[in-house]
Amino acid sequence: MKIGIIGRSSLMMNTIKKVVSKGFEISFIITSKEAPEYSVSSADFEVMAESLNCPFLYLPSFKNKIGKNFIDGCGKVDICLSVNYSGVIPSEITDLFPLGILNAHLGDLPRYRGNATGAWAIINGEEKVGLCIHKMVGGELDSGDIVCKSFHDNDGDLRIGQLYDWMDIEIPSQFVKAINLLQDSSYVLEVQDKDPELALRTFPRQPIDGKINFEASALTIHRLINASSEPFSGAFAFLKDKKIIIWRSSVSSIESKIQYIPGQVVECNELTGSITVGCAGNTFVSLYDVEIDGIRDKPTRFIKSIRSRLS
Repeated sequence: MKIGIIGRSSLMMNTIKKVVSKGFEISFIITSKEAPEYSVSSADFEVMAESLNCPFLYLPSFKNKIGKNFIDGCGKVDICLSVNYSGVIPSEITDLFPLGILNAHLGDLPRYRGNATGAWAIINGEEKVGLCIHKMVGGELDSGDIVCKSFHDNDGDLRIGQLYDWMDIEIPSQFVKAINLLQDSSYVLEVQDKDPELALRTFPRQPIDGKINFEASALTIHRLINASSEPFSGAFAFLKDKKIIIWRSSVSSIESKIQYIPGQVVECNELTGSITVGCAGNTFVSLYDVEIDGIRDKPTRFIKSIRSRLS
């Protein structure tokens, strides 16, 4: 089977390596500019294409005929795989492949369509985070029949980086599974339910969205910290005029009755190096790993007094 590639990121690169290891032929690679958090660049895909002796195209979008003409020039290609491409792929492209284009989407479709779905699922406290391989519908976002689906459990402490590590392994394996399923003419796809009540459209998150509001509950803050952690820029607050990035936390409790303004440091634990901060509704979040001015360490390196307050 001949396979085309349209996408970016280490997820796409790992998928190429996986399908090649299973004996499939890569007919072309199309990519675009990498996002800041990506560890794999467009130049890396060009090197991969050279190693596979297949055509390569840097293409920011399919708004002109360049992409279609390039694919037409690659001969018959059975199916295309796509991850994290920078633009919407139109129907004139999806229709070029007999088995269509398969997209890897983090999110339990039809719920969690759109951007930053993993982070939003963590913020919303989902017990499981879904991953779908689905057939793309040209010009639409996260539509199309589902070929296969898997889940990652969320015990309440799942961080976005852990989810991405899982995806690095899971997505290539699920793509291979999907390709094999579609070669079986008796396979029946899972039709994605189009009821709008079942769909949640999520939008991109920006670094400023990691700003902590201590007037929220400790659980809400803990989820935000987990959703904003590596590979992203981290949730943050301010210690006087200093920005403090918070990488690790947990929801905790205080035995005695206390009264405080949200953001107040109510405990400094020299043994563990952690601090505990009061949040809304007599809830508390303990911080274990923070960063100030590029120095990352335990919080008590920077905060030694319960007179301190974060804002």
